[in-house]
Amino acid sequence: MLTLSDIVVRLGGRTILDGATAALPPRARVGLIGRNGAGKTTLVKVVASQLEPDAGELRMPRGSRIGYIAQEAPAGSASPFETVLAADTERAALLAESETSHDPDRLGEIHERLNAIDAHSAPSRAARILVGLGFDEAAQHRPLDSFSGGWRMRVALASLLFSAPDLLLLDEPSNHLDLEAVLWLEDFLKSYPATILLVSHERDFLNNVVDHILHLERGKLFLYPGGYDAFERQRAERQAQLASAKARQEAQRAKLQDYIARNKARASTAKQAQSRVKALARLQPIAELLDDPSLSFDFPSPEPLRPPLVTLDHAAVGYGGEPVLRRVDLRLDPDDRIALLGRNGNGKTTLARLLAAQLAPEEGAMNASGRMRVGYFTQYQVEELDRAETPLQHMTRLMRQSSPAAVRAQLGRFGFGGPKATTEVGKLSGGERARLALALITRDAPHLLILDEPTNHLDVDAREALIQALNDYSGAVVIVSHDRHMIETTADRLVLVDGGTAREYDGSLDDYIALVLAKDAADAGKAEARGNRKEARRAAAEAREQSQALRKRAKAAEAELARLNEQRSAIDRAMFDPAGADVALAKLTMSDLMRKRAQIEARIEAIEAEWLEANEALESLAA
Repeated sequence: MLTLSDIVVRLGGRTILDGATAALPPRARVGLIGRNGAGKTTLVKVVASQLEPDAGELRMPRGSRIGYIAQEAPAGSASPFETVLAADTERAALLAESETSHDPDRLGEIHERLNAIDAHSAPSRAARILVGLGFDEAAQHRPLDSFSGGWRMRVALASLLFSAPDLLLLDEPSNHLDLEAVLWLEDFLKSYPATILLVSHERDFLNNVVDHILHLERGKLFLYPGGYDAFERQRAERQAQLASAKARQEAQRAKLQDYIARNKARASTAKQAQSRVKALARLQPIAELLDDPSLSFDFPSPEPLRPPLVTLDHAAVGYGGEPVLRRVDLRLDPDDRIALLGRNGNGKTTLARLLAAQLAPEEGAMNASGRMRVGYFTQYQVEELDRAETPLQHMTRLMRQSSPAAVRAQLGRFGFGGPKATTEVGKLSGGERARLALALITRDAPHLLILDEPTNHLDVDAREALIQALNDYSGAVVIVSHDRHMIETTADRLVLVDGGTAREYDGSLDDYIALVLAKDAADAGKAEARGNRKEARRAAAEAREQSQALRKRAKAAEAELARLNEQRSAIDRAMFDPAGADVALAKLTMSDLMRKRAQIEARIEAIEAEWLEANEALESLAA
């Protein structure tokens, strides 16, 4: 399906892809992984023909359709439902032509093609995809401009899935999704009938969706069969082999160097020493397994506080109007690890802001320890970092009372030692900026860490390092994440934010996933039923329109047949009774009359065939 041969890409004087080569099997679901900054998005843009490689070749079957989400979110007055339907450009063009064409033959061709591409089920398919991505019936018909950028990117994803390309390119599609939408997307992709190339850092998502892992490392590509867990096992074996080979090579190098040093000055062994010099020069160094500072997370532990840290008693919270959440009863102790579950828009962030004391309860009570310090991480903090300043400048400004050594020590906990501490934020990767934001919010050793989607910019290995750091941290943690692996390995309690309140969820994460999938199936069925009813009404209108066109066509044929039969009768009278014939016909010779009659006979035969075709089409339509 897709073959990459020696692809080279250089950006800003740096080689990103260096002879990247891989052959993806037909209809494979491939997970593209690699460290932050390895070049995954660059490779996807090459495949999508948005970036021309400096060297190498990309081959795909002729006529293959490639689907890739544009960087800009869709906007305007169109609704999500209309936007998704318009993504099938052939269907949209055919429907538009059917409304303006008056040619019965062309109308027949249009409807045949619409049937061939299953156009009539399109509304129900579009509704099903939008429901899966979190758009209820009302939201599907609101203007795009009324949604946030994250929700409009969901519309872009829905449009891409609806268009069903031969090669589906997805670059971290879950970044704008909640756990519930991720579960739906996972289920959708598992049955996708064409090839998928998917960039993701979520191990559960990769394990459940892909059947191959394409690892991008040092500009090269390595294809492994299986999901992420299978890849990790195979990579560990490969790393062990590399380490063993490197040790053998170093021993061989030392042996050659020793021989050269001892024998190059002796005339009797100079030639042998020179051959060893050549052998030493031919030894290709084996790449080391680098110690990546991006895997550095070390949360400073706070001094102990007596429980509870926070209690909420029938609390209501909102933004000045109708409360978003009511009747919230919750207790947090110093060693609690809580994950907030629920769809985006249900109030998870509102509850997090209440716990962080950024919002005050409008009803009920909230009691918190007066000595409690809170570290609250959001994606907005990552985006609002001053790109012209360095990590050292950011930390120094927030730790004014601390010594330069203490400032450097806090940065060092998160991998910002040496030159990294004085690199402009604008030159850092997304994962590095996320680490810097975490370093900033934990500078005073908070007792409570509230993390709202902390993994969006982190690769798989960095996520594992973050999980380890959270498990080593001695304070309380409240986390909002769509990464199931992170929830399973860090959270001891689950709180479901749904239906205008928040309450303890007694089941396991697996129980919640089963609940969501069952609800998704029910919602999809309702959406499909609504779509089918709408489609039935539209199909009935189309059938009436087509029926009218066919009746008009049959009636025109009947009128033409009557006129031609009358002309034939007039010719017959002229042939057998010239005295009573039409004046114009009486002037024609017998051979002219016979020729004219033959022409009319041929025309009658053609019109009769047209009349018969129209009537058969009417019968078929009625059936």
